[in-house]
Amino acid sequence: MKALQIMAISGSLRNNSSNTNILKAIAGLAPENVVIHLYEGLDKLPHFNPDVDEKNGYVADFRNKIDSADGVIISTPEYAFGIPGVLKNALDWIVSTGELNEKPAAAISASPLNTGGENALTSLLLTLTALGTIRNKFSSLAIPNIKSKLDASGTIIDNQLAESLNKLLENLLDLIEVKQS
Repeated sequence: MKALQIMAISGSLRNNSSNTNILKAIAGLAPENVVIHLYEGLDKLPHFNPDVDEKNGYVADFRNKIDSADGVIISTPEYAFGIPGVLKNALDWIVSTGELNEKPAAAISASPLNTGGENALTSLLLTLTALGTIRNKFSSLAIPNIKSKLDASGTIIDNQLAESLNKLLENLLDLIEVKQS
């Protein structure tokens, strides 16, 4: 049986990002037949400009990685009530080429505030809808007070969060299975 390939994208460029650590934790929860690849390259993508579309190797690499994945998980912080520009820029690069169309996806926002980054999550979900992803009501998660749920090394120390992330992953795997059957 071929391993399922999941592409994980963090909306933060910070070295010790809570959102990147969340994606690493999800990778640790994955069953043996699932490989989660953390995309490292948002900072390499140029500003969206259709005139340089086919001329940029970073854009082509990003598109190829999404296209070859069975599913995608995105975890983002909230900046000024929305998703960071670097993440929106990356998603803009795939609007016209459709790599996320009919692709199972999960969306996470994490915030040190009580809101859990709900505005960023809403914004991300709107973009994922425009891109044609496959999702359901269990495909998203807002995580409030994230700083109290990770230790200094970025490891999850909150059992409820670990359980919620596991359910989100299981749901994504179910969506992939339905699509592939």
